[in-house]
Amino acid sequence: MTVKTFSLGGDLEINRLGFGAMRLAAGTRTGPVRDAQTGIAVLRRAVELGVNHIDTAAFYGRGGVWANELIRKALTPYRDDLVIATKVGPLPGPDGVPSGQATADQLRGLVETDLRALGLERLDLVYLRVGGVTGAGGESIAERFAVLAGLRAEGLIRHLGVSNVDAAQLAEARAIAPVAAVQNRHSDDLGLLAETKDAGIAYVPYFPLGGGIGGSPIDAEQVGAVAARLGATAAQVMIASLLAMSSTALAIPGTGLIHHLEENVAAGDLGLSEEDLSELRP
Repeated sequence: MTVKTFSLGGDLEINRLGFGAMRLAAGTRTGPVRDAQTGIAVLRRAVELGVNHIDTAAFYGRGGVWANELIRKALTPYRDDLVIATKVGPLPGPDGVPSGQATADQLRGLVETDLRALGLERLDLVYLRVGGVTGAGGESIAERFAVLAGLRAEGLIRHLGVSNVDAAQLAEARAIAPVAAVQNRHSDDLGLLAETKDAGIAYVPYFPLGGGIGGSPIDAEQVGAVAARLGATAAQVMIASLLAMSSTALAIPGTGLIHHLEENVAAGDLGLSEEDLSELRP
């Protein structure tokens, strides 16, 4: 990776290798709940290692351990250069899994809940997350995105993003207000990557290492071969290859363990040659 930072929205300089808060409460959807103090320690270590972009959501939590509360407890008073991104839209079903979608009228309440939980007066980046865990596309997002654009105009949000969208939905959003970031699932469907790069929009793949609900688009055998040659872990190679996709691509690998965090952050210094990258491309 030659360029290690990115100017989010043109005014927030962040390191391209950030941190995803989803795994702070539990390692998997069905695994045991982690101790809150462990999550606090992970967050503090992440900032010590230079992470200044944390991706979270109000629905990241289990068993009374909630990512937003951990972030507030671990990192307040917040550093001036710390950027916290959150997402609104999904609503938890009876089993706690976010399977429903908020209406336009519900979005203000969700944003205000995030502000309170994080202890902030303004959110740096808010994504409108649409659809479920399956692929993007199909529905109009204009009415809901317009609500977030209004909250941005009020000063409650600094920058807006969209998540799990196709090209038509991104165009809808951009016609309403500037889009600073797109967060789609990391897959081999990278049709939006060129558009985001040309527009200076951050491309922030979620589940960059597979996420436990499907594989990475990178072949495991190829990853293993490159990792062995470089003396790195497979996860480090995958993170480094993601960052090599584009100067506008950001990585937000998540973990609830300090040693995994340190390995992930070290991937930012892993240099991949053209030979390595050619082996990793589908």
